[in-house]
Amino acid sequence: MLKNLEALLMTSGLAGMTLGQGLMILVSFCLMYLAIVKKYEPLLLLPIAFGALLTNLPLAGLMDGPSMVNGKFQPGGLLYYLYQGVELGIYPPLIFLGIGAMTDFGPLLANPKSILLGAAAQLGIFAALLGAIVLGFDLQAAGSIGIIGGADGPTAIYLTSRLKPDLLGPIAISAYSYMALIPFIQPPLMRLVVPKKERMIVMEQLRPVSQKEKILFPIIVTVVGALLLPSAAPLLGSLMFGNLLRVSGVADRLAKTAENELINIITIFLGLSVGAKTSADQFLTAQTLGILLLGLAAFTFSTIGGLLFGRLMCKLSGGKINPLIGAAGVSAVPMAARVVHKVGAEENPGNYLLMHAMGPNVAGVIGSAVAAGILLARLG
Repeated sequence: MLKNLEALLMTSGLAGMTLGQGLMILVSFCLMYLAIVKKYEPLLLLPIAFGALLTNLPLAGLMDGPSMVNGKFQPGGLLYYLYQGVELGIYPPLIFLGIGAMTDFGPLLANPKSILLGAAAQLGIFAALLGAIVLGFDLQAAGSIGIIGGADGPTAIYLTSRLKPDLLGPIAISAYSYMALIPFIQPPLMRLVVPKKERMIVMEQLRPVSQKEKILFPIIVTVVGALLLPSAAPLLGSLMFGNLLRVSGVADRLAKTAENELINIITIFLGLSVGAKTSADQFLTAQTLGILLLGLAAFTFSTIGGLLFGRLMCKLSGGKINPLIGAAGVSAVPMAARVVHKVGAEENPGNYLLMHAMGPNVAGVIGSAVAAGILLARLG
């Protein structure tokens, strides 16, 4: 009886548990706490956390690939097969399709100049890239770390899976953690960079945008973007196709599927797959700490880049543009725009910046996809 019990214990996961796996399981619990209790990006942070838990359970083999054992084929683990959607570059473009179906580009079309703010807010990508090179990361790793500054989780996952798959776990967790912390990171920077007088500027109401403009926009952006930067076509094309479903007026059922069932299912698969790349041997390294610090620097520089360019546009427009909307140029939609609106309303209760901030915000989504395409073309 005791021998049978001893044999059972020796073949259990408890006997195979390492210190690193135990620590990663605790990390997964912390991520679950942030997702459930603090509500930090719960729709993706919760699947990532549970994927991290599953992949670090000893002897479960959920990320093991297929193999031959004693001449018999043994299929791989569940997470191994789910991860193929990341490795083959399937999930991120499908997420972008859903985002496109949910996004209204009207504010951007009503104020085309706001695309410049979306571009300026990508400063953190290239600042973090240079910082990563200085710290000794190779070019592929530096490019993957830099994209954190775009504040766009699917783009970070897509680029990292292409350039440096081994860093996917730390980079994805860093990207989504800092996206969730935007309400805490950005307001102090706004008050530091933009003087109170400019924070109180009330902007004029945006012009109406016609249906024809909304339909032509995704088609033109896809053609021009793919011709100029073919490597950005998967993300940019999926984003614009999803938006075309939304604005065409003839594919409501497809648009609703893209923005609901499709993106929800892919989010589950993507989160579990990313979490599966946080095994102890890959995550508990000095590199992870460097990535977290560089990710914070990337977010900071992106916000400052948008704000400084916003101040420049304010001067050139004769004080008609509130520089705060530049902070929305990071592509965390719509959280960054809401933070801008909140800070603006605190300075001037009659100020309504939300729709003005949505222009740079959606421009940032396009900007991060283009930046990823540039990095992929140069470093891939």
